[in-house]
Amino acid sequence: MIRMRVAITGVRGLIGGALATSLRADGHEVVGISRRREPVGALGADDETAERAVAWDVAAGKIDASALEGLDAIVHLAGESIGGRWTATRKAAIMSSRVDSTRLLAGAIRELDAKPSVFVCGSAVGFYGNRGEDELTERSLPGDGFLADVCMRWERAAVPIPDAGVRLVRIRTGLVVGPGAEAISRMAKITRLGAGGPLGGGRQWWSWISLDDEVRAIRHLIDSDANGAFNLTSPNPVRQRDFQQALSAALRRPSFMPAPKLALRAALGEMGQGLLLDSTRVLPDALSEDGFEFSHPQLADALADAV
Repeated sequence: MIRMRVAITGVRGLIGGALATSLRADGHEVVGISRRREPVGALGADDETAERAVAWDVAAGKIDASALEGLDAIVHLAGESIGGRWTATRKAAIMSSRVDSTRLLAGAIRELDAKPSVFVCGSAVGFYGNRGEDELTERSLPGDGFLADVCMRWERAAVPIPDAGVRLVRIRTGLVVGPGAEAISRMAKITRLGAGGPLGGGRQWWSWISLDDEVRAIRHLIDSDANGAFNLTSPNPVRQRDFQQALSAALRRPSFMPAPKLALRAALGEMGQGLLLDSTRVLPDALSEDGFEFSHPQLADALADAV
């Protein structure tokens, strides 16, 4: 096996931490790109630290580009959390943390003598917006709304990277189901209290992926020679009410407390609509065509591991 050197932004997050752990377990070197200068342990733990850390300041447009020389891959996952009320200030932070950071990395890569072979740029299924019953693949057009705008501008900021001779992969990730996933933890807490149920009728489609398959898919795309957009979602999206029923079954708790749309919109505002009520039925056609096989194609199995 050839030992790779992979840099990860967002290495302290759920996906970045799990990816770092997986790479290190196979003997690869992980370089954490972080606002902090010290090496970064897996999932923030104090056990195995990254061999090197790269400091960056996105707001100031600064990064130690020399520390990126000779990498095999860069995986860009950093971004402000999309949870919480979407005030004007919050929306600006969500947008700039993704778009400005991608531009900063693209500029740094262009200046490198020894460039990485691949740049994996994070994105999300929010790219497609609220699309009802439509089956969405990588060939589908972008949608409308704040999340779609964020994803489009995020992906667009990476456009200069292929001009530098670096393969570009854009990953559109769905709801991640795994241990430590914030959204799953919150839903599980409510369900354990007996308050789980359909949201706004529960007919909206939720596209999801297990944390294990998310990491495996990213590693597959690093090793592949493919480029372009890839939906990182299970081939089996589910309606929200079925997601809740599966979660309730995994926790052995009832699921009968509906939350009306008006109540959710009043309590959570635009965020509640974008994250909970929008219907996005996404299929991973490009990933499957590239030969990837899912370990957790069914939601029940993924939730059993998560909770």
